[in-house]
Amino acid sequence: MKPFWRWRAHKDDAAEAVDISEHDGVRSLHLGGSDTIQSSMRISAPHALELSYTRSMMGFLLFAPSPAHVLIIGLGGGSLAKFIHHHMMTTRVTAVEINPQVAAAARAYFALPDDDERLQVAIADGADFLAAHASSADVIMVDGFDGAEPAATLCTEAFYDNCLRALTADGVLVVNLWGSDRRFGQFVRRIGASFEGRILQLPAERRGNVIVLGFRDGLGRPALCELQRRAQALEAAYGLEFGRFVAALQARNQIAGGRLAF
Repeated sequence: MKPFWRWRAHKDDAAEAVDISEHDGVRSLHLGGSDTIQSSMRISAPHALELSYTRSMMGFLLFAPSPAHVLIIGLGGGSLAKFIHHHMMTTRVTAVEINPQVAAAARAYFALPDDDERLQVAIADGADFLAAHASSADVIMVDGFDGAEPAATLCTEAFYDNCLRALTADGVLVVNLWGSDRRFGQFVRRIGASFEGRILQLPAERRGNVIVLGFRDGLGRPALCELQRRAQALEAAYGLEFGRFVAALQARNQIAGGRLAF
């Protein structure tokens, strides 16, 4: 689908280019000259999660409903940071973005608010930032791509090891991967190795994205009936399809004794 219009934040370096397209009331962000959509916002609902994979990433709330600090690696248009900042008033968000043009576009065109006591945007390499902040986040959300490819430094064994170290007790890692990527299985195995097999997979509603959840401890094994109860409460609170998340977790992962099995 051709964009209605396109704006380029930085014209000098194609690798750093930030493009914004708009069609039928939805504004989208693209990186590196690619048509791949990195982030989208419905202009009439700037705090909503337009893309299904971002909604699925919020599935961590089934296991960690009240995080004090969420660390987001890869800002994009700021959809996840905005949603948490707007809806979770007791949660602090740190978003790390390597490309200052992306952060500028998020604030100029995607309604990302200015920094305050609950929201901070750091311009830094996400892997380096994570390595320097042990035991600092209750939830780590990783959504870093270079155009159409996952950022190489954000899918190594060392990076996932540092994710584990950066989590507090009972912390949860949330990673957005493309199921069609030929390295998908390799990335999942790396996360599983770092988290000693304590991982679950949650496919997004739109085919392609798969969210991998890694658990520092045993939070990922509540009874299915308890997950369904939590889903009902979370749907009422946030308006996201948590019932579908539970069904997708059941379909994608093994079940043992009425619980999701690692």
